[in-house]
Amino acid sequence: QKELVDYKGLGISVLEMSHRTADFTKILNTAENLLRELLNIPENYKVIFLQGGGSGQFSAVPLNLIGLKEGRHADYVVTGAWSAKAAKEAEKYAKVNIVHPKLSTYTNIPDPSTWNLNPDASYVYYCANETVHGVEFDFVPDVKGAVLVCDMSSNFLSRPVDVSKFGVIFAGAQKNVGCAGVTVVIVREDLLGFALKECPVVLDYKTQAANGSLYNTPPCYSIYIMGLVLEWIKNNGGAAAMDKLSLIKSRMIYDIIDKSNGFYKKNRSRMNVPFRIGNIKGDEALEKKFLEKAVELNMLSLKGHRSVGGIRASLYNAVTVEDVQKLATFMRSFMQMHQS
Repeated sequence: QKELVDYKGLGISVLEMSHRTADFTKILNTAENLLRELLNIPENYKVIFLQGGGSGQFSAVPLNLIGLKEGRHADYVVTGAWSAKAAKEAEKYAKVNIVHPKLSTYTNIPDPSTWNLNPDASYVYYCANETVHGVEFDFVPDVKGAVLVCDMSSNFLSRPVDVSKFGVIFAGAQKNVGCAGVTVVIVREDLLGFALKECPVVLDYKTQAANGSLYNTPPCYSIYIMGLVLEWIKNNGGAAAMDKLSLIKSRMIYDIIDKSNGFYKKNRSRMNVPFRIGNIKGDEALEKKFLEKAVELNMLSLKGHRSVGGIRASLYNAVTVEDVQKLATFMRSFMQMHQS
């Protein structure tokens, strides 16, 4: 807060600072070094800071990787709204194979034994946590040596990750590691240099990596904020500690749901707990009352995603156990008051 208008006594804000200065270079390097330490990122991986969010990476991934093999084939695991959007975007550049039978609802992860991987695919793509429908992978898929790509936007640094199992990991900062504006891309070095000729240069991993994320003006302030959050994560025990807290917080809410005798209905992400009140489709009047009362108690942003409705509790790293305890207490009392 103090540094907003005067960064370290320079008399200017990071918002005003040139991205070519030594001061910003230090901010950028600090953020990268903290990421490398927290995720134990191997030396043969590049870390780049881009703009465009996860949606930008829906295009960047096929534009950079589809040229790894002849034929432009890509495998996609579609378990929710975001992986579905990613697959649709990839269809502009690749022949997309959805590796599992089509899902009628997004409520679970298809059994990997049912997946039909294409040996000609340049990569296999999945989304680690689907925020809209509340579905989260609790394992890293075995893709038989293929290049594995993962959208970790919503559970990034909420648990330890073996980066060496992936070709590319990307994550928008705004859930667990900062404010909107910057997207982290972690890419294995041997995958650089295969971008299609039609790939915009700002999305070209090789160009951005070669220029240390400074080919164009990066989202300087968002990178600065990310560095502060990464420092906070490190000081609070790192990814392993965040993992333990995620389990404590999510179990607290799921315990109430499981004991509600159908009053609350759910999916199983640790990060995002979407649920309905009442019947299968939800009692909209009761859900409206729940949300109104929640706001009175200073519990904000509990409304479910506009595409599915209902209620959604997002339990990102910054949400404390005490915050979740308050929500759990409210859910319990609301259920007792309205359960018939």
